[in-house]
Amino acid sequence: MADLYDLTDRELQVARLEIERRQKSAVVAWLLWLFLGGLGGHRYYLGPVWQGILMTVTLGGLGFWALIDAFFIPRRLRAVNKAVEEAVVRDILARRGQDGRAPVASPAG
Repeated sequence: MADLYDLTDRELQVARLEIERRQKSAVVAWLLWLFLGGLGGHRYYLGPVWQGILMTVTLGGLGFWALIDAFFIPRRLRAVNKAVEEAVVRDILARRGQDGRAPVASPAG
């Protein structure tokens, strides 16, 4: 699996901006859990959405599921943000071309 170390300086700048734009916020996740946890608000934000729907229908398992989720939010947040980083790197490497090498700048002339 390719990672940020496989990128050129310019690609790294683009990747960091895109990752920052796409990543989920811990503050937002916790606020959604605090105010809408019983309805699965944090699950709609962090995924999977089908679990959010189940939480909405069951009112967060009558509150138990929402309470248990408090222990799993940090792990889910890390997983979602890591997936975002991997997707961004994959997208950038795919744009390089079929051989996976960085494009070579042609001399001006």
